[in-house]
Amino acid sequence: MEPWQRVWIDANTFATDIHSLINCTDCHQGQSVEDMDAAHTDMVVSPTEQADVTCAKCHPAITAAAANSLHNTLGGYDTVLHERSIPENHLVLEEMESYHCDSCHASCGDCHVSQPTSVGGGFLQGHTFLEEPTMSRNCTACHGSRVKDEYYGAHEEIPSDVHFRGRMACNDCHTGEEMHGTITADAAHRYDGAQGPSCESCHQAEIGAGSGILQHEIHGTESIACQVCHSVSYTNCSNCHVERTEENTPFFSVEENWLGFYIARNELRNSDRPYKYVTVRHVPIDENSFSFYGENLLPNFSNRSTWAYTTPHNTQRITPQTQRCTSCHGNDAVFLTADKVAPEELEANAGIIVPAAPPLPEGYEDVITGEATPTQTPASDGGDFWGDGSSATQPIEPTDGDFWGDSGEATPTPQGDFWGGDAEPTEESSFWGSDNTTNQATPSNEGGSFWDN
Repeated sequence: MEPWQRVWIDANTFATDIHSLINCTDCHQGQSVEDMDAAHTDMVVSPTEQADVTCAKCHPAITAAAANSLHNTLGGYDTVLHERSIPENHLVLEEMESYHCDSCHASCGDCHVSQPTSVGGGFLQGHTFLEEPTMSRNCTACHGSRVKDEYYGAHEEIPSDVHFRGRMACNDCHTGEEMHGTITADAAHRYDGAQGPSCESCHQAEIGAGSGILQHEIHGTESIACQVCHSVSYTNCSNCHVERTEENTPFFSVEENWLGFYIARNELRNSDRPYKYVTVRHVPIDENSFSFYGENLLPNFSNRSTWAYTTPHNTQRITPQTQRCTSCHGNDAVFLTADKVAPEELEANAGIIVPAAPPLPEGYEDVITGEATPTQTPASDGGDFWGDGSSATQPIEPTDGDFWGDSGEATPTPQGDFWGGDAEPTEESSFWGSDNTTNQATPSNEGGSFWDN
């Protein structure tokens, strides 16, 4: 079939879109003639790839900002690779990126018209433009390996994020200004500049002195990031190696990935992120990740840590860390101590490794906080932090036409018990999905080096 024979346009729906007032050739070029072959001569298949001459006609401010956003430039990749490399290797690394990274580049159309090219493309609603991207077919289509699984609760025995259970979509926190680069135009990586979004944006009254929450009163706002207490185990990857087949098809392999929870010293400590301790995640990199393209491409590998500042999307109100003071104080299991770092990466992570868990300060008792435990569902009074009190630890599959699928609606459609049906939590039910919960926040190899096995 010819390309134009494979295109599906819902004429009735598209007729209600303001873009239907624009001639096809204004964006797609080609010729306004009846002959099919002649009509499609010099046609632009994906006009939003040239947003400066298409989208910019009506959206000049947004288009100009988006051109410099991390979604468009993938500048974060260059930041970390260049820091580990040398200028002489940059061209080779850019070649590698053109095969293995650039498919994640997001054009205007990848969010507002079609699925991203990295997952096969295809219209979302027959060429109708969606003002807000969808959760499953846009945001998590690219951000799926970590964010999606953690947010949806896809990992066994680990519940979905409380914000997911509260029926919140990505754009409830991540605004259009952030996505388009309007407020982050000069960012070198995603944690560059002020936090946005931040937990304080919605939870100002629950943070720091005067909050009435014991742990928050004690720790204040600068000693630990919110995720240190309110995150649970998340995905970590040991490395990633990229190659191409004889037919030039790019592929990659990951040696190992695992669930774990790790607290380390904050290497990004500044006025925007003043925390002494933050959660860190092992990123998929090693010295030979790109050896297919050349030798010694990362000669300054140790210039940047391989355990990176992270903000997992698996927020919980009650976690193993919140149960008692000694869940963290004096507990090396939850801190990134040297035995959890591969020997060849010790130098790279020297600035964030914690020699030992901080002891409980003199004069403090080991306080057991709260009535709920990690093996119980918090009690519901019908309108608490958890939503409606219903047990919702299983991921919900997207369905066509609803909030999680392709409608683009900002209001979810109730989906049975997940949204507050007849299922009520019981005291016997494990909040985590099973009774084996004691080691959720510890490395898998207890008592020895994480890397020994």
